[in-house]
Amino acid sequence: MTDHHQSTRGKPRVALITCAELADLHEDDRLVVAPLAARGIVAESVVWDDPAIDWARYDLAVLRSPWDYMFRRDEFVAWAARVPRLLNPADVVRWNTDKRYLDELSAAGVPTVPTSWVLPGEPWQPPADRGEYVIKPAVSAGSRGTGRYDLADPAHRDLAVAHVRRLGLAGRVTMVQPYLTAVDTVGETALLFLAGPAGLTFSHAIRKGPMLTGPEQGDDVLNGAEETTARTAQPAQLAVAAQALAAVPGGPERLLYARVDLIPGPDGNPVLVELELTEPSLFLAHAEGAPNRLAAAIALRLTQPTR
Repeated sequence: MTDHHQSTRGKPRVALITCAELADLHEDDRLVVAPLAARGIVAESVVWDDPAIDWARYDLAVLRSPWDYMFRRDEFVAWAARVPRLLNPADVVRWNTDKRYLDELSAAGVPTVPTSWVLPGEPWQPPADRGEYVIKPAVSAGSRGTGRYDLADPAHRDLAVAHVRRLGLAGRVTMVQPYLTAVDTVGETALLFLAGPAGLTFSHAIRKGPMLTGPEQGDDVLNGAEETTARTAQPAQLAVAAQALAAVPGGPERLLYARVDLIPGPDGNPVLVELELTEPSLFLAHAEGAPNRLAAAIALRLTQPTR
């Protein structure tokens, strides 16, 4: 490997940051490597917690699939603060890796799924309305540690209470949300945005099918398989996405990418499920030109100071 000075005099080097379980990157992320090479940019897969890595050797560090951080969030956030030229920026990572950011977005007027929070040690009783609810940790990725419970079923009520208790005993904050049944029919829509000359720009959309079929199955599956297809974004969805992105601390113009996950609410209007700014799947394979657009976004950020 050449040193950093050689890389800046020759080809820029970009770290595509992953975890040890996906040391060669997720297959979707590998799609950007060739378009970057065509631009004279060397992309390397780098495991985020590898102590041998000299981050100063890279002209840009791009978070992609560090999906094992949820049990070590404090360590991950501290690491992000030490990495030069990290995208998305470290302060965004700190804000976005705890899903209590949803309260801030709701307060800013973004339509979000109603969410309640249970701190470690707090007692919790299931809601009295006996509908279906989703329970998951406030720090999570994929569907790890997540369960769907029909509170009209006494056995599910007991399992839900046990799930919250288990998360609390592990020192984790629990989030409780009503299950939006539209995900079973319409599905979830993910809107993907990438940096461009005019700022963060819509790239493509995908549909995600339902993943939660019942109570929590454990934390041992790394970002489980999703049923995904291409989708056309609707004006109402893009409007909610614009609201959410406008509320990002520091502004959306600093971001390399963003993913806005939406589901129709009870009235049919889109509501925000999550705003993914740290390590979202970008579903590059689902849209023609998407790998090239991500490569162009990275090339653009190489010419700009990070903020």
